[in-house]
Amino acid sequence: MLPIVIGILIILILVRCIHIVPQASEFVIEFLGKYRVTWGAGIHLKIPFLERIAKKITLKEQVLDSPPQPVITKDNVTMQIDTVVYFKVFDAKLYAYGVVSPISALETLTATTLRNIVGGLDLDATLTSRDQINAQMTQFLDEATDQWGIKVTRVELKNIIPPKEIQSAMEKQMKAERDKREALLQAEGHKVAAITRAEGDKQAMILAAEGERDARIARAEGEAKAILLAKKAEADGLRALREAAPTPAVLELKKYESLVQLSNGVASKIIIPTDVVNTATQASLLSEISGIGDVTAPGKLPIPEIKPDPCCDDLPKKGDAE
Repeated sequence: MLPIVIGILIILILVRCIHIVPQASEFVIEFLGKYRVTWGAGIHLKIPFLERIAKKITLKEQVLDSPPQPVITKDNVTMQIDTVVYFKVFDAKLYAYGVVSPISALETLTATTLRNIVGGLDLDATLTSRDQINAQMTQFLDEATDQWGIKVTRVELKNIIPPKEIQSAMEKQMKAERDKREALLQAEGHKVAAITRAEGDKQAMILAAEGERDARIARAEGEAKAILLAKKAEADGLRALREAAPTPAVLELKKYESLVQLSNGVASKIIIPTDVVNTATQASLLSEISGIGDVTAPGKLPIPEIKPDPCCDDLPKKGDAE
């Protein structure tokens, strides 16, 4: 019975000495209190009662979210800043034996580094230089934690909380800046609108002038065409009249028609050629002699009474003077 119990105990001890290390993890093994080896992922067997697992370490990237820390800037403004540190373990032995509490040490180092960097900046630079602060902290923490087996991959400033008075002043400043930008935009809009209206008026005046010019040209061209057509028609009429070889009687008749048209109720001066006057005189004598054109019958013409001339009748005649 005793051998069976001993065998069962040995089996249980062997089973308990078999360990499986998961992926992305490492176990630090000590032999009689001294570092012996680091187990990687896989199955391992330790020596019972002589070896022990000193520390189980994960190689995954970890996040350290530090609480807000009071930080004083160069211009003596106290603000609350909290950081987020991303890190991972690259050496399990250094991580296990480099510092007593690696996470606490990293958190304290982050706070002191943040105070040192922000202490050399004023408020405006702190608010506008997050990338610069992140890069400086990452570089410093990475160099300082190499002896702890820690690789700092990234540092981010999560929140920057200035005092309430500073926040109120910043809000007023931002509001003033917005009002200024609004006024500038409105002025620029009015300027652009005025320029656009002036350009529009200018284009309208130019187009109106061009339209008036084109209209005058069109009217002049129309009048010129009308005059040309009238002259052409007159020339055609004269040419047709010349080709028809009119008799002198027809020509005289045309002269009379022209006189009638000229004296058609319009007050104007008429210059009658000599041949026309002679022709009219001859026609008048012919009508008086022949009686053509009179409505009443011909009769005796009254003999005009010769009145004495007061200026000449009193002078002596030639015969009397002799």
